[in-house]
Amino acid sequence: MVEALLDAIGEGKQVAALVELKARFDEESNIEWARALEHDGVHVVYGLPGLKVHCKTALVVRREGDAIRRYVHLSTGNYNSVTAQLYTDIGMFTCDEAIGADCTDLFNYLTGYSAKVDYRKLLVAPVDMRQNFERLIRREIEHQRNGERGHLIFKMNALVDKPMIQLFYEASKAGVQVDLLVRGICCLRPGIAGVSENIRVTSIVGRFLEHSRIFYFRNAGQEEIYLGSADLMPRNLNRRVEVDFPVRDPKLVRFLHDEVLAIYLADVVNARHMKPDGTYDRPSNRDNVRSMNAQEWFIKKVAVRSSNNEKSVG
Repeated sequence: MVEALLDAIGEGKQVAALVELKARFDEESNIEWARALEHDGVHVVYGLPGLKVHCKTALVVRREGDAIRRYVHLSTGNYNSVTAQLYTDIGMFTCDEAIGADCTDLFNYLTGYSAKVDYRKLLVAPVDMRQNFERLIRREIEHQRNGERGHLIFKMNALVDKPMIQLFYEASKAGVQVDLLVRGICCLRPGIAGVSENIRVTSIVGRFLEHSRIFYFRNAGQEEIYLGSADLMPRNLNRRVEVDFPVRDPKLVRFLHDEVLAIYLADVVNARHMKPDGTYDRPSNRDNVRSMNAQEWFIKKVAVRSSNNEKSVG
């Protein structure tokens, strides 16, 4: 990524990069990259006072004919060639005009050129992400109360934020099915009668580190999915710059539900299910020859797809 930015400078393009100097484990490396970028003429900024920048966003602005077009890449994971081999993450590449405009506003916010307080499609912390998550969960509760089947599936690294946990309890008491895929710490307790009997918490720990954040809302059949950089923790929602982005293409929504989230929920090899007392149990059928291992399933799926692509090219 850094080499590509330097190549762009060499071709006379304008380049700006935000480098997070408080990135855990990467502080020294990031300082060296920042110096290299500045030396070659990249406009390097270091974020906002008091806020760690944790979002993963790239924006390319091009003149095409008489118009300006914006291309955006948004991700759940860092632009890091080492962790990319070890972490499971999801990215989206789009030229959606509204998302492009939001990303322009975001970069202006990060570089100090604006004090943006609302966005068109992106959920941005600490600006409006918490409020929008609360709105979307309450909408699911209302659908359930109005006779629709409410369903939430949230995949994240950690669930610690007290208001969000209380909102999940409220959803469960209303009858909403809540599936939480939480790899690490989870302060919510599932399966408590009258409080969280409709909540299931699963932790998947396997060959790769689960790092993607996926947020699914059934929305009375008009399904919505957001991907992004934020866990449901006070630091992410209140003290970091985070971005969650919508997936609007119905085919991609179905893919993420049917071939990603559903596969994770079917895992019985690397999965551990939380009990009401906060301890975890492994599924009883994990030793079955046909038992689902989500990460292995994804590897085989990619291998088959790659093989088919090679045959079509040949």
